[in-house]
Amino acid sequence: MCQAFSGLLDRERGVLWKMGVDSHSELVDEFKLRDNTDRKDGMTFARFEITPVNKDYLYPDKWTFTLDERIKPTWWNEGCEMLCWEAHKEWERELDKVLVRKPMVHPLTGRTPPERITKKHLSILKQWDSVWDSVWASVGNSVWDSVGDSVGDSVWDSVWASVGNSVGNSVWDSVRDSVGASVWDSVWAYTSSFFTLPRSEWKYTGNIECDTDNPFQPCIDLWELGLVPSFDGKTWRLHGGKDARILWEGTV
Repeated sequence: MCQAFSGLLDRERGVLWKMGVDSHSELVDEFKLRDNTDRKDGMTFARFEITPVNKDYLYPDKWTFTLDERIKPTWWNEGCEMLCWEAHKEWERELDKVLVRKPMVHPLTGRTPPERITKKHLSILKQWDSVWDSVWASVGNSVWDSVGDSVGDSVWDSVWASVGNSVGNSVWDSVRDSVGASVWDSVWAYTSSFFTLPRSEWKYTGNIECDTDNPFQPCIDLWELGLVPSFDGKTWRLHGGKDARILWEGTV
């Protein structure tokens, strides 16, 4: 599987890449290249990847270059790799416009929940209820498809591994006995806060009216206040604290 940053170095056209596309084969099609030889003296372009050693695009350590070819073209030299690194810097600048590198918040262990639930908290929950009920597909599908199209699968998978599989699983394990799968929608919503997309690029959310670019902002606000919302089909609950206790339950 191709990883970000993926690109092609064409002997005549230079480095070719596209934001959100990790696949070399898709890039070959995108730029209408002919991939019809494996002779090193006949190759007109070469595939390459520049990836973080720790595979973590949210918190990368050291980036490393890989020429993703079985053989090296006869024309390949150190200058070629330098061109690839220059393109990588441009890709990073574009990525930084979308990816929000910030500390992760665990709402149950990393935040002290409010001493009491106020009208302010319930107002935010009511907004989340409206959003949650208005997504055409699901919160998870919206976040997955929107972010994947914007930054590519490699970056998205890495952020999900950092947020969803670590903090998300912990929250789910703490809350699942008292509610249902709606908790994962809270995790998806919080994960979306690591990406800055224009309002129009959040898929399946056309029916949602909001004042922010991110339609899932109400859930993000609750999460960062130390509150995890859940819904069992009839009753909404707000959970908080290390034991994920129910701080409030009712209808909105």
